[in-house]
Amino acid sequence: MSAFATTRPGLGLGRVIARAGAVLSAFFLAACDPVGLGEQASGPSIGPMIEPGQPVRVALLVPAGSGSENLEWLARSLKNAARMAASDAQGATIDLRIYDTAGSTDQAVAQANAAADAGAQIIVGPLFAEAANAVGNAMLPRQVNVLSFSNNAEIAGGNVFILGNSFANVADRLVGFGVRNGKRNVYIVAEDDIAGQIGGRAIETAIARNGARLAGRTNHPVSVSGIDAATPQIVAAARSGQVDAIFMTANNQAVLPYLTEKLAAAGVTSPVTQFMGLTRWDQPGARLSLPQLQNGWFAIPDQGLKAQFEARYQAAYGERPHELASLSYDGVAAIASLVRAGKRNALTTAGLTQRAGFAGVDGVFRLRPDGTSQRGLAVAAIRNNQVVILDPAPSGFGGFGF
Repeated sequence: MSAFATTRPGLGLGRVIARAGAVLSAFFLAACDPVGLGEQASGPSIGPMIEPGQPVRVALLVPAGSGSENLEWLARSLKNAARMAASDAQGATIDLRIYDTAGSTDQAVAQANAAADAGAQIIVGPLFAEAANAVGNAMLPRQVNVLSFSNNAEIAGGNVFILGNSFANVADRLVGFGVRNGKRNVYIVAEDDIAGQIGGRAIETAIARNGARLAGRTNHPVSVSGIDAATPQIVAAARSGQVDAIFMTANNQAVLPYLTEKLAAAGVTSPVTQFMGLTRWDQPGARLSLPQLQNGWFAIPDQGLKAQFEARYQAAYGERPHELASLSYDGVAAIASLVRAGKRNALTTAGLTQRAGFAGVDGVFRLRPDGTSQRGLAVAAIRNNQVVILDPAPSGFGGFGF
């Protein structure tokens, strides 16, 4: 049996990426205000027009009732964060209705239909990509948009948006930063499972988009023997003089420490051959002390904003929020900000995809017409067993990204 426990690809942020009272409430009142109400996306628009002075009916779909301790904590965090956002929505009235899906696709569809029957004008959730896709299909004839918690861009489009931080978003941030710092020749190392291959394609797209060069690619099984067999090819590429950076998908939690340990043993380390990763290298915290991860690049949200949200949540609910709770706050607060701005098309495709985006708990973000989200991320590295910010997250989208 393999020493690696693979994640289930294609099922949303929670599975695709194996992953205080002193805070002024005014910060959270503005946390998801539009960065600017400039031009909006063109093209066909889905979703109802609203009367901004009237309550907006928002349905929240969460994976409560599954019996899984972790999913129950996640569901509780999503509910509480959405309630915080609705409570903070001064100038807009959010009629928040919560529906439990038990993490089931069938139940998610049934609950979405029940919500629409009860007058829901937009849906926030569900968590997993399969369920979000099915809910989107069910809601399309009803002209209801779905802001899912998934990060799987494969299901984005039409009336389905993903709030999660996608592989494409991370890859574009890191490759772009690399090009600006002389790392133009990028070699990809990807797991041969579905999530690894989706991640690999995202990196290839980012390489082309940023004017870098694909210097080669190695796919490896998610196993000790698979990584052992792939290592010599990666080492040879690194020693060829034609590779500036090695970009690893390393989606499986056990892959990153083992793969980088094998490469370091062969003399391949950052920053001579710069390591980059699609996943958070600082989580779990024990990774900070691994010598082979020092100086590798990865992307993270604005940590100051996130810390303020987590402190306020802790003070209100007596426990720390799940990592994904911020997505629920951002989704509901973005809706509230558009309503507060008096936008009758707040719940339509055109309203949701206003190009200036929103200032959220994890930093600036915007929803794109293709259903994906772009999030402003910082580029970080581990140095002396601590996280160091190499390039801070942007505060807006002027001249940044798409």
